[in-house]
Formats: sequence, C-alpha cells, structure tokens
Amino acid sequence: MTGAIRECVEQDHVIEQVAQQYPCRVLWCEGRACLEYDTKEELDLIRAYIRDTFDKELLDVFFTAIERIPEDD
Repeated sequence: MTGAIRECVEQDHVIEQVAQQYPCRVLWCEGRACLEYDTKEELDLIRAYIRDTFDKELLDVFFTAIERIPEDD
C-alpha cells in the first residue's frame, strides 16, 4: 500500500467536517493534518466547534494550526 496512512478514521471525519463548516484549509505534512486559518476569531470558532461537537481538542485533531499569510496583490 502506498501513500500516507493516517491512524484514525474518526480523526479524518472531524477534519472533513471542519473543512466543510469553515473557510479554512487543511494542509498535509508527512501524513499529519495542519489547519490553516484566516483570523484568530476563526481559529477560536473552530476550536470551540471541535470541542463542543466531538469532545476533542484542536491539537488532538490537527498537528498544528497556522495563520494564513495574506497574498500580495
């Protein structure tokens, strides 16, 4: 079998739900999910959503969370 194998299908479900509910991006680094968000407020909403909906902490689901760097025009 080739490609990265993630440990938990449940984690994939949480990641999928977050990506559908919020305008964030999920980046993959060495098989680990990283959350890219736009604002601190958005991160707080995502953190609360994961905690309230799935009874997990953000960093139990994502390896890390990074703020999106604005693109130059």
